[in-house]
Amino acid sequence: MHKHLRTALATAAAAALTGGLLSLSTGAALAADSVHHHEADFNHDGYGDVAFSAGWATVGGKKGAGQIVALYGSANGINAAARKTISQNTTGVPGTAETNDGFGWTSAYGDFNHDGFDDLAVSAQWEDVAGDTDGGTVVILWGSTSGLTGGTTIKDPAVSSHDKWGETLAAGDFDGDGTDDLAIGSTSSTIYVYKGGITKTGTSGGRYTIKPPIQSGGGTGPLNLTAGDVNGDGATDLVVDGFETDSQNGWNANYYVPGGASGLTSSSAVKLRPGVITDIGDVNRDGFGDIVTGEEWDTNKDGSPSVPGSSDGGKVNITYGSASGPAGGTDITQDTGNVPGGSERGDAFGGELSLGDINGDGYQDLVVGARGEDLGGVTDTGSVTVLYGSPSGINTQSGSQFFAQSTAGVPGSDETKDYFGNEVKLTDVTGDGKADLTVGALGENTGNGALTYLPSDGTHITTTGARSLSPTSLAVSTDGYPELGGNAAN
Repeated sequence: MHKHLRTALATAAAAALTGGLLSLSTGAALAADSVHHHEADFNHDGYGDVAFSAGWATVGGKKGAGQIVALYGSANGINAAARKTISQNTTGVPGTAETNDGFGWTSAYGDFNHDGFDDLAVSAQWEDVAGDTDGGTVVILWGSTSGLTGGTTIKDPAVSSHDKWGETLAAGDFDGDGTDDLAIGSTSSTIYVYKGGITKTGTSGGRYTIKPPIQSGGGTGPLNLTAGDVNGDGATDLVVDGFETDSQNGWNANYYVPGGASGLTSSSAVKLRPGVITDIGDVNRDGFGDIVTGEEWDTNKDGSPSVPGSSDGGKVNITYGSASGPAGGTDITQDTGNVPGGSERGDAFGGELSLGDINGDGYQDLVVGARGEDLGGVTDTGSVTVLYGSPSGINTQSGSQFFAQSTAGVPGSDETKDYFGNEVKLTDVTGDGKADLTVGALGENTGNGALTYLPSDGTHITTTGARSLSPTSLAVSTDGYPELGGNAAN
């Protein structure tokens, strides 16, 4: 493991000191339905678009400056030709590429100026701002007929109160007024929410803060933000991940913060089970968003929980939505039912996940990454598992799929520390109403990273038409360790 894997992997070591597990990913975006955020369409052409980080890319000779790659959908899916690779040196984007800014690691999309084109909020959370080391910056890249173009800075209103402005981002209509809002996190437990639209001059319809019961300062604050409508009231809710304040161990925990006519209300926060990454979607088609969370960590070597609920190999927690918010739930591991594989220490099953309707039946399906999967004696090569929604929730008995780079038709091969499945993203990029899969492997070629596109054939994910997208094909420099595919926009 080289040092630049700290963003997606090595932060676990620091988090273990407080009983939890950090993640700089902000989760994965969802296919469009009534209970969660719509798919991105930056050029408003009817095809879903995706955006992936190359957060440690070298730009203008500055190592670690960072880039983000927007891939525009088409009838043939995504490809290297239909894309835009953006850094802080891109014309119209505020700022300048500087060493270790990490531009692009965190991003979230929404139509912030309500013009019909989705926009992309992107942070450079390690940027030094006006003498403030790691103060962080957030910009909005604006959608247009030609895709993302230009940008506007969202100024930090409390520079001295925190670091890493934009460490976490989430977009959704939290007050149900029909306009996307933007939630911005930092190292503080205070989250800023910009409501009522954001203009290209950087003004918004208003701003307020929420403060869930999580730790603040240092390496804390919200570690993950996920938007979706859990209670079916038409206003987007927010799930906030962080270290809890009501435990002497400071375990990792998730809190459900409901939206409503007045916006998000943290005083009504409900504690959920812990986990690394969360997605929200209706897996049982009852009209309520279900909270799906990956809890990737193993038990301690003596078999005791490393954090509450930990399970060797990792697992996925499902908390069902209802009119009153989070309801009962269930767990899934690689030992559950006929889920492919088996639970083994270090698999990190649930380290990443994404929801989307692969077969168009109205049930959200689930893709789970296991970046630490060992296959054929190859350590940490990684894998992904596809599980399908049903009236009873995620089906663990039949129909599941398993993909690795050794799977026939998948580009590449199993190699040590590829971390295939460190990011997974379901989006309908072909415009047929069925979600297609893009997989990140940030360790490919010793940290260059890569993306693998696996389309839906209308019934399942297929390798027919699969393709690999390398950093070079996407104009990402391989001078250093760009880690293409580390994170996807949520």
